[in-house]
Amino acid sequence: VQAQVESGGGSVQAGGSLRLSCAASALTFYKNYMGWFRQTPGKEREGVAAIYTGSGRTHYADSVKGRFTISQDNAKNTVYLDMNSLKPEDTANYYCAAGGTGLAPEYYNEWGQGTQVTVSS
Repeated sequence: VQAQVESGGGSVQAGGSLRLSCAASALTFYKNYMGWFRQTPGKEREGVAAIYTGSGRTHYADSVKGRFTISQDNAKNTVYLDMNSLKPEDTANYYCAAGGTGLAPEYYNEWGQGTQVTVSS
């Protein structure tokens, strides 16, 4: 079930920055876990960052700690992923999801359509 709309993907050189946005319905956004995940061809989908909108508690994959920041805008029912110091290995299709917990994709049941991020060296 697609319940979120992602935007903000694109192409950037290594060391650059991008901001991804995930707009959700008020019902989906309210006191829920929302996460960002990424996937490349032939690999499993992996959790990047997640936030519990009820408290602001966040989780990050070790590979992005210190470079990526997940945040929320309650007035817009939107979750952001600010990605800094991007590396070529960050290249992937990024998905926003809701309804799960932590960084395990199998626990999430509402997925966006994805947005491509390409980092060139």
